[in-house]
Amino acid sequence: MAPEPPAPELPLVESEARRIDLYWAGGMAGAVAALFLVLSLFKGVAVPVLLALALAYSLNPVVSWLGARGLGRGLGTAAVFAAMALCLVGFVLYLIPVFRAEAQKLPEFFRRASSQLNPWVEARFGVPLPELLRDRATELGEDAAGLLESAGPSLAKVLGAFAGNTARFIATVVGLLVVPVLGFFFLKDYPRLVELGKGLVPRRAVALVGRRFSEVDLVLSAFLRGQLTVGAILSAMYAIGLSIARVDMAIVIGLIAGFGNMVPYLGTAIGLALALLGLVLSWQGPWQLAVVAATFVIAQLAEGTVITPRVVGERVGLPPVAVIVAVLAFGELFGLVGVLLAVPASAVLKVVLKVVIERYRKSAVYTGEAALK
Repeated sequence: MAPEPPAPELPLVESEARRIDLYWAGGMAGAVAALFLVLSLFKGVAVPVLLALALAYSLNPVVSWLGARGLGRGLGTAAVFAAMALCLVGFVLYLIPVFRAEAQKLPEFFRRASSQLNPWVEARFGVPLPELLRDRATELGEDAAGLLESAGPSLAKVLGAFAGNTARFIATVVGLLVVPVLGFFFLKDYPRLVELGKGLVPRRAVALVGRRFSEVDLVLSAFLRGQLTVGAILSAMYAIGLSIARVDMAIVIGLIAGFGNMVPYLGTAIGLALALLGLVLSWQGPWQLAVVAATFVIAQLAEGTVITPRVVGERVGLPPVAVIVAVLAFGELFGLVGVLLAVPASAVLKVVLKVVIERYRKSAVYTGEAALK
């Protein structure tokens, strides 16, 4: 069945276009508020559906690319999910043991940091540290190590208690199993769902509303698909560079610095601090410092000049300060769910605010002229 041609854009006078845009902006702001309300009230049902929709949205460009090369929508969706299943098997067989080995090093990592960092600083800079600072550093390292050592048994107890509540445990397992099933059908029927939504929009408004949703899609793509891809590339670069430098916890630090880049400056700063700490604990010579410095400099230069422009395209997203504020604010209000949805929700609200300001600047209140009819 051939896709329907795009709806012709009907001429709209300014007052009519302004009314449509303001209705759209109010509807989008209300949809964001309703999303958080539903997540608060019906988390068990809403989270799997939301994850499945996010999965379909993220993978739709891949299936569309396969469709443009002659592979049907159903076969393309099946091929993408088969590739994901193979990647998951590889993750379980290879990466999980690696992460487990890295996690087991964490308690000793903090113990060594608490006992070796102060003497190293004193020897390098020739300045004795206050006794109080050394005692507090030692206590902090021991507390962190003890917390990490007890995290495994504590997590097992929590999971055991959670599993003891049979209904909740079954609901959670079913919810997780439902995500890929729903994601498959959402992805397979993605164009049909989009056309269904377009069919509900008044015909005179469909072209303008379609443009507004295209703007939202552009911003969301830059943050969701683009930043996840950029984070994966940067994580690999950091992990490889730190491994070459023989820094302890290279993979963990690489993941923190790479995916932490989604929150500007914060992830890179934390990753650099952890890398320098690992460098102190595994010091073998100045060449390590040179490799670590080169790793972060090359990664940041590549991210700004090659990776982000190629993967994300134009920088249509939020300013770095807005991202940081959004993560802090949504996290404070809605916890972990708020942190995960902070950037997408803020990206949508950015487009809403842009539309409202655009229409305000064309209004008689702003221009001082008679409203266009």
